[in-house]
Amino acid sequence: MTRHPQLTAPGMRPGAGLLEEGRRMARDWTLGRSLFMEAEGVASEAQYKRREAEAGRIMQHAHIGFRSIDRTVGAMAQLHEAARKRDVRIDRFGITLDWSMGYPPERRKEAGRGTGIVLTGPEDFARITHASPAAAHFGDFMLGLPGALSNTQAAIAAGATSIGNLGQYFTFRLPYWDDDVATTEATVTALGLIAAQEAEILVHSNLDDGFAGLFLDMTSAFGMMLIEKHIVEDLIGARASFCFGHHFSSPLTRAAFHAALAREIDTPGTMLFGNTVAYRGTPAANYASLANYLLADIGALFQAHTGHAVNPVPVTENLRIPDIDEILDAQTFAARLSEHAAGHAALVDRSKIDAIADRLVLGGRRFAETALAGLRERGVDTHDPAALMLAIRRMGAKRMEAFWGQGAEGSGRRTPLVPADWAEELDRMAAEWVARRQPRDGACDLRVVLGTTDVHEHGAYLVGRALEGLGAQVIEAGVALDAEVLVQRACEAQADVIAISTYNGIALGYTRAVMAELKRQGLDMPVLIGGKLNEIPRNSNSDLPADVTPQIRAAGAVPCADLDEMLAALRARPGDGHGARGPDLAP
Repeated sequence: MTRHPQLTAPGMRPGAGLLEEGRRMARDWTLGRSLFMEAEGVASEAQYKRREAEAGRIMQHAHIGFRSIDRTVGAMAQLHEAARKRDVRIDRFGITLDWSMGYPPERRKEAGRGTGIVLTGPEDFARITHASPAAAHFGDFMLGLPGALSNTQAAIAAGATSIGNLGQYFTFRLPYWDDDVATTEATVTALGLIAAQEAEILVHSNLDDGFAGLFLDMTSAFGMMLIEKHIVEDLIGARASFCFGHHFSSPLTRAAFHAALAREIDTPGTMLFGNTVAYRGTPAANYASLANYLLADIGALFQAHTGHAVNPVPVTENLRIPDIDEILDAQTFAARLSEHAAGHAALVDRSKIDAIADRLVLGGRRFAETALAGLRERGVDTHDPAALMLAIRRMGAKRMEAFWGQGAEGSGRRTPLVPADWAEELDRMAAEWVARRQPRDGACDLRVVLGTTDVHEHGAYLVGRALEGLGAQVIEAGVALDAEVLVQRACEAQADVIAISTYNGIALGYTRAVMAELKRQGLDMPVLIGGKLNEIPRNSNSDLPADVTPQIRAAGAVPCADLDEMLAALRARPGDGHGARGPDLAP
């Protein structure tokens, strides 16, 4: 056995001790009663899901993205009642929690705010769980981050029985927080608290937010799901519940992944998330995308009801934060589509779905087995949930797939057994864009350092593939980088250009930090930034993020709405700039 120190932390508390601490806390932190429990006469959402699945009902999940607690609570009550009057049943609500809730409570004020809600204690959580007779789902920025324990305590006290997002543990990094040991200890202790509750609490994991959103082979993603299940259920004694769907663009892939999951998982699922990346046009056009993924999901649930709720994403999602009437319309659409979907069953050829499901299960099991064996060979105690989780987090998706992926090894990367939809789609978009450019179209001789402000790296993947197609040398600086680290890596790489992909509502603040660090180091190189160029103004009376493109330009960076604008900016760069490859840094 070879020990790899970078995968282990000898000073970290053993998982058994962390779980015991969580169990002791269960004496004081017990499950409260929510309005959902009282209305439905159940002890948990899992119990409700089993009951409704047995009856063959297609359950529905609605997501609310308002930043104000008051507005969110009011919307939940209003939506549930308005849907009821339309004979539509919203079974569960999710809310957009702010990323700053991932920090320990004492660090949240200095962390700033994103675009979500900040809940400060059990009372705030209870306002959500008592807002409507539907189940309240607390997903992102709860588990998996350094604030996991305090968040979980408050959610349990408020009567929440679906708490996530464990997938974020493996991929998310908060700005200026690098203590992965503290993050692991908080998360495992919180999981111990969950496991010790008398009622069944679903440990929610959105696979798209974890490694499933990064692996190029869906058998790797399925294998990682099996590893998460093993950690939560076998090593910790809680119940793992999985969500997927953001980046599953193909109806066949969605149906096959669900079919494979149904064979391996007996805990009710949380929701089948909407394929949000498919929304690119007008609301009328987006209805086609909504129907495309919903019909696949509803058909899959008719075939094997796993307890998942479907998630009809409002068709205005790509334009703005949807309002109440737009959420209600999407829920109404889903309910009506469920009535029609049964008639489509005779049109579906199950053989293709089952064939891909077979590959997912077989390849996923082998991935899980070889990954656990490989970690043991590297000195990781795979029977200790804390040690195993930390090692996987430190290993990262790309190295895990390179070492233990099941596809054949080729030139540079493995050939996927079941290609990931998101990668195929972005590869095609990049290739089509490059094909429309002239050879050596202004970017070929550049060294571009590419980084992201957060863990959403698909935009960066597209940019990297497009630039490589033009012949540029792309240096991947990493994801969720602090501004100072990104500039340092650009210097080390002697880059010509810094390219930034952003998503999480911090575009302007991050840009200003990068420009300040360049000025501090006496550097002058082009900085390009694309993605969600929005931010909520500090002095705003609105909860809505505003476009900050003009402010980014005023700060000295170049905002890029698409690949064409990026290329135009690269062409227009000063020919004798004094960037990281300028005279001061020349070898």
